[in-house]
Amino acid sequence: MTHLRKLMLEELERRNYSQNTVETYTFILEEFTKYFHRAPDQLGPQHIRQYQVHLFRERKLSSNSVRQRVAALRFFFVKTLRRHYMLEHIPFPKEHRPLPTVLSQEEVGLLIDSASNLLHRAMLMTLYATGTRRAELVKLKVTDIDKPRMMVHIHQGKGNRDRDVPISEKLLETLREYFRWMKPKTYLFPGTVHYWRADVPISAKMVWHACRQAAERAGIQKKISPHCLRHSYATHQLEAGVDLPTLQNLMGHADIRDTAIYLHVSKRHLQAAPSPLEALRISNPCQTQRSRRQIKK
Repeated sequence: MTHLRKLMLEELERRNYSQNTVETYTFILEEFTKYFHRAPDQLGPQHIRQYQVHLFRERKLSSNSVRQRVAALRFFFVKTLRRHYMLEHIPFPKEHRPLPTVLSQEEVGLLIDSASNLLHRAMLMTLYATGTRRAELVKLKVTDIDKPRMMVHIHQGKGNRDRDVPISEKLLETLREYFRWMKPKTYLFPGTVHYWRADVPISAKMVWHACRQAAERAGIQKKISPHCLRHSYATHQLEAGVDLPTLQNLMGHADIRDTAIYLHVSKRHLQAAPSPLEALRISNPCQTQRSRRQIKK
């Protein structure tokens, strides 16, 4: 381990950053170093400018992906190396927040029924029924299923926040069948080691593949991912009448503005705002002239 890497890890640790953030930031720093083939403490503002242009122009990364890399570089130069003047040289690109892809309840049902096996079906149902993130799903343990309280305990989600999410009877029924077949020990969804089932977490990539395979089998043309089921869960909860603060807690959002984006895709909330055209007193379209040519009198 290099001296700089050790310094950065210590700074991340003493600020209690999540393990996922630690791994992401160290990977980004290594990627940045390899691009210039020089130690990162020997690089300055002109290199960062060149690198950001490279990320957009050559690698065609989205603004959100570049923002993540900017956050890692800011942490290294400002927090680790104490170069506070570097803040103005590492700007965040303008954020682009497209509306999330949301499935209808009929499409979610079709997706679940199209799962290729019981493991995939149980994972897809858990994603939708609890609104968990993919990284949270793979860390779920058997002991996190609280059957007496009908809750799922999600430990150290994004931002190291814990939360409880209600579990439905329909999901519990599927999990009972899944337990009888899989017999998981520690992790709810065990992975493999050398192609053999083992008591280790399933990989996040396997969750993504399960979702994509089901979408192809179902013939759903939308761009489907595990996170799409989280978006669908949040939207359908709003349409069912759940208020924003409650949904914020269920989703594990630190900022309610992240929850409010689902108002933009909730059919119930969109239809609650009538078109101003309805208030106008206008003539019947049957009385409107059909041709652009002037009628001779």
